[in-house]
Amino acid sequence: MWGIVPAAGRGSRIQPLAFSKELLPVGSRSDNGVDRPCAVSEYLLERLILGGATKICFVISPGKSDILEYFGDRYQDAELAYVVQPRAAGLCDAVFRAATVVGDTDDVLVGLPDTVWFPNDALGALPSAELSFLLFPVEHPEFFDAVVLDGSEVREIQVKQQDARSNWIWGAFKMSAQGFRDLHRLWKRRDPRDEYFGTLVNFYLASGGRGIGVKAGESYVDVGTINGYRTAIALLAARDAGEQCARLWAASPTELQDASAHELAGGAS
Repeated sequence: MWGIVPAAGRGSRIQPLAFSKELLPVGSRSDNGVDRPCAVSEYLLERLILGGATKICFVISPGKSDILEYFGDRYQDAELAYVVQPRAAGLCDAVFRAATVVGDTDDVLVGLPDTVWFPNDALGALPSAELSFLLFPVEHPEFFDAVVLDGSEVREIQVKQQDARSNWIWGAFKMSAQGFRDLHRLWKRRDPRDEYFGTLVNFYLASGGRGIGVKAGESYVDVGTINGYRTAIALLAARDAGEQCARLWAASPTELQDASAHELAGGAS
């Protein structure tokens, strides 16, 4: 399975930066026992791999060679490839640029590299369907692509609509090999004029296609703005604190005594 990372956008909402927005440090991770800053796009790569991706394609603009330099040819167990989008022309154009490397029998996962969401293994909940969406509840669906459902069937994608009828938005999606080819052909037939993936999906549904929505997401943050960046930092800090508490609750009395002694020793130093 391929994971597609559309990373050719200019990131104008959070400029000025001296590097690609996908490399913005958000939180940290342990690297051989040493904490280091974590680029925001690493969260998506981790989630794509947990979702089953063994190969990941970055779609980058000509000026984003720093992404290639940062990640190289591999991340964890996944092989990486890079495709160039000559100019920022919307999500559909970025996703289907990956057709250069995606094979005819490959399923595809797609996520956005400037987002942080939980649970990190939620992509595993998506079924083997032609098109399925991982959905998250948000307070302001008008800033996203709201997904209107009938049961689990997608009826409409409301793209940044002020009076959105759903507070569930898509945060990532999965296409079967057939679904990827069908949507690619449909997009090309439309000259290709769809900038937003949601408008293409609406035409796909009207043409007899089918989409499934899965409400497996819990929290979702767009890190592409200063406010979103602050929210992501707070979310990660809260998750870390919660995990520490869970580890303490699960610890044996001896482990708790060791932890307390370590804390006291640190406070006395």
